[in-house]
Amino acid sequence: MSVFPTAGHLVSWAKLSPRTLQSGNKNTSGPTGKGNPWLRGALGEAAISAARTDTFLGARYRRIIKRRGHMKALVAVARSILVSVWHLMSDPTARYRDLGADFHTRNLDPGRKSRDLVRQLKALGHDVTLTPAAA
Repeated sequence: MSVFPTAGHLVSWAKLSPRTLQSGNKNTSGPTGKGNPWLRGALGEAAISAARTDTFLGARYRRIIKRRGHMKALVAVARSILVSVWHLMSDPTARYRDLGADFHTRNLDPGRKSRDLVRQLKALGHDVTLTPAAA
């Protein structure tokens, strides 16, 4: 795709990239913009359908909706779809392979998760000592 040299260029043209408004020390998220209404409509429909599936995109939607809300999760999934399409169109030998709904749980570092949970408990005022469970 010679028109868009990177996936980021295509996402920016479609107005699906996250926008940050900065004033002094304060950073807030802003609207993504209008973009191409036909492309946004098609990607929106695809994102709604993908959100209901048991795939990586559905899991992505369910992870984001917990902390950001329905519309931002749909825009994030639409952006993921558009990035995937750019990669498929720019490389004729590329094939789509779904990462699976359990991608994030499979690739979660157990040591990092343990450290995070211990830190949270210490912040709540608990003394924590971890011992490995017998297998």
